[in-house]
Amino acid sequence: MSKSFPLLFILLWSSAFITTLPIVQNSDPFSALAFRFFLVAICFFIYSIYKKTKISINSEDLVNSLGTGILFHGLYLGGVFYSIYIGFPTSLTALIVTMQPILTNLLAGYFLKEKVSLNQWLGVLLGFTGAVMVLGFDIGKSLPIEGVISSLVALVAITTSTIWQKKISNNIPLSVNNMYQAVGAVLFHLLIIIFIFKEPFINLNSDFLLAMSHQVFLVSLGAFSILMYLIKNNSASKTVSLFFLIPVVTALMAWIFLGEELMKIDIAGFIIASTGVFISTRK
Repeated sequence: MSKSFPLLFILLWSSAFITTLPIVQNSDPFSALAFRFFLVAICFFIYSIYKKTKISINSEDLVNSLGTGILFHGLYLGGVFYSIYIGFPTSLTALIVTMQPILTNLLAGYFLKEKVSLNQWLGVLLGFTGAVMVLGFDIGKSLPIEGVISSLVALVAITTSTIWQKKISNNIPLSVNNMYQAVGAVLFHLLIIIFIFKEPFINLNSDFLLAMSHQVFLVSLGAFSILMYLIKNNSASKTVSLFFLIPVVTALMAWIFLGEELMKIDIAGFIIASTGVFISTRK
């Protein structure tokens, strides 16, 4: 089963981009994320109680779980959602965040003492090239500087959180760790709403509830749990190489489900990015 986790992660994580737009069309990004991770925290709490898993942890593990949760679900997702919310092109947001494997490879050797091989760097280069071909560049558009900044914050946050999660490698049960990470996200987004964002709103219509259900159950409970498993059991640099396939699989999903155009350069980019991920992750 674990051999299928990378493929399952790519499919589930990519699908989140399809349902982000209807969420931010019906709510502000921080209220939506606070709502989402409140539900996620409750789900993991119920699951932990059902499995009779001990939910009390020491203060060090609590700080680590809350901290990585704030980075993963607060700054990373908050940055992505806010960029899309203010009209920053989704493709450019995805492109900026897709640079994560490059940044992780640069930092993994120093912080995690991981040896990043020549093959991995070659795979990263091919993966990024393929992602750029699929996403393209929105040249000539007036881009809000806030979108650039929030996308860069998201990039730094997910890179830092990946390295932090790998470095601590604690023995907390996955459901308990995810529960406290979700709690950290709720607290973060509530603070943003209270002290910074002055216009919180949520329209609980069918589009919002359907998209939110997808992101709670398939993405936060499913894809994110798989990501935590992969980070714990593989090197950080190999794990994040999978992210190069996120934009290309998202483009394929948009073509299938939303009727968006899929050009020849997209298909070529998909092949190149897939080759890069294979080279980076093969043993």
